[in-house]
Amino acid sequence: MLRKVRKVFKDKNGKIVLGQKPNLPIIVWFTALLLTKITNGTLQDLFAIMSFGALFTWAWLELFQGVNYFRRALGLLVLVMSIWSRT
Repeated sequence: MLRKVRKVFKDKNGKIVLGQKPNLPIIVWFTALLLTKITNGTLQDLFAIMSFGALFTWAWLELFQGVNYFRRALGLLVLVMSIWSRT
């Protein structure tokens, strides 16, 4: 049981990975999200679309290129939640 749990959180080098430094899609998502809070009208809509696209991209990359099963599951969760929140 413990061996399976370790496999979920370890990368190919055997290191436990829960979080990583922010990559470009996360930086773009956060910046665009902040800009949606301080703008209005068409500009706000543009930043909202950019925010969604960046978060979708990050989740997609994590789902298919995540370093371990935890990161891939996190990508799937964020992907599903981001699509669900748009409906």
